[in-house]
Amino acid sequence: MLKIYNTLTREKQVFTPIIAGKVSMYVCGMTVYDYCHLGHARVMVVFDMVSRWLRTSGYEVTYVRNITDIDDKIIKRANDNNEPISKLTQRFIDAMDEDSAKLGVIRPDIEPKATEFVEAMIEMISVLIEKGFAYTADNGDVYYSVNHFPGYGKLSGKSLEDLRAGERVEIDTHKKDPMDFVLWKAAKPNEPSWESPFGPNNGKGRPGWHIECSAMSSQLLGEHFDIHGGGQDLQFPHHENEIAQSEAAHSGAKNSKAAHSGAKNGEAAHSDDGHVCQMVNYWMHNGFIRVDDEKMSKSLGNFFTIRTVLEKYDAEVVRFFILRAHYRSPLNYSDVHLDDAKVALTRLYTALRGIDVTEEKLDWQHPQATKFKLAMDDDFSTSEALAVLFDLANEVNKTKSTTTAALLKNLAGVLGLLQRAPESYLQGEIAAAGDSTLDVDALIIQRNVAKKTKNFAEADRIRKELADASIVLEDTVHGTIWRRS
Repeated sequence: MLKIYNTLTREKQVFTPIIAGKVSMYVCGMTVYDYCHLGHARVMVVFDMVSRWLRTSGYEVTYVRNITDIDDKIIKRANDNNEPISKLTQRFIDAMDEDSAKLGVIRPDIEPKATEFVEAMIEMISVLIEKGFAYTADNGDVYYSVNHFPGYGKLSGKSLEDLRAGERVEIDTHKKDPMDFVLWKAAKPNEPSWESPFGPNNGKGRPGWHIECSAMSSQLLGEHFDIHGGGQDLQFPHHENEIAQSEAAHSGAKNSKAAHSGAKNGEAAHSDDGHVCQMVNYWMHNGFIRVDDEKMSKSLGNFFTIRTVLEKYDAEVVRFFILRAHYRSPLNYSDVHLDDAKVALTRLYTALRGIDVTEEKLDWQHPQATKFKLAMDDDFSTSEALAVLFDLANEVNKTKSTTTAALLKNLAGVLGLLQRAPESYLQGEIAAAGDSTLDVDALIIQRNVAKKTKNFAEADRIRKELADASIVLEDTVHGTIWRRS
């Protein structure tokens, strides 16, 4: 029985989908103005893992991960580059897809772009204004009035009083309350804009960031869906604001006090006409990536793109590194930790080396498979699931059992691991690219000849030449094999 830690209720809960056998899941994706970093990689891999396990468990999954392709940072970067916004965003969408594919991430079922749903955002904003949850300021911007939504803060555990106490009030602000957030930004020179019913000049402007996900999720998955995920940094204010927008817009009542009367924290709220207006049943947040125990960020200068890391490490090593930790825990990045992940993954592939693994249906009654399933059903505990793989690898090393090797490969496949031929992984880029500057197999033949003729100095020289090129030789009863060190 699958249990998921729900950020909203702050406890593990048995997962019960809204529609039996089906799961609707929305994950906040990337703002595409630069290359994806390791924090993005964790979101990609974690929710790919979640989607894979839900499907393995027999659910029909609709997985939506959005793309923010209109934003202040995007506009600034396009202006700095003197290029059209659409060209900039498409370039980084393509780069994101390349990085994601290398990490073994299966494409989400739907990848909506914010610019494709502006009409839906305008409609939702209009509903919020009509119900008294939003207002148009004299500068043409539209703001959400957090004071009109009593449930504000229930996801993050923050109260409006505490938030206001720590808020610096903007000078000459057009907001009625410092905590109000923007839904629609009036058009400025040299910025893309859409016509709307808000303010002067045909209401020309563009949506704020928070309204995007509320509109897209409701359009694609409905007003009420199963799982909403994203990085821990989005819990507040982004996801808090999503709840406020969505639950206010979808309530049948004309004001939030009616919509939330009698609702306890984390429970579905009902309006006076009985309409359920809870947005999401289970909120999931993955932990931060940390570097030397500090949160990774551009401002601290400890920022690593996926592409930079993949220049040094195999993409499957990076995926293994991410899955080795529980998704909610902080993940500390360093070369030492990546090197350790590489050694560990090499152990698993080495166990499969030389064994003819045939396609076999997963036997979930096998004790190790049962142990794997229990781990994954306990809030996707990949660290415990990986421990099962190492137990199986140890058994394969002792028995060379093809059945056990098949179980190891099949269970690893559930996590998107160990699906290459062992030689492909162990021999790395030389095997993949056919490096013409170093013919490893030819050098191994030369070394074997040298050993047979008792020219041990030459044999040692060849071994050293290969070692200098990060090639490790292993002499076995079946001959000499090699792998990347």
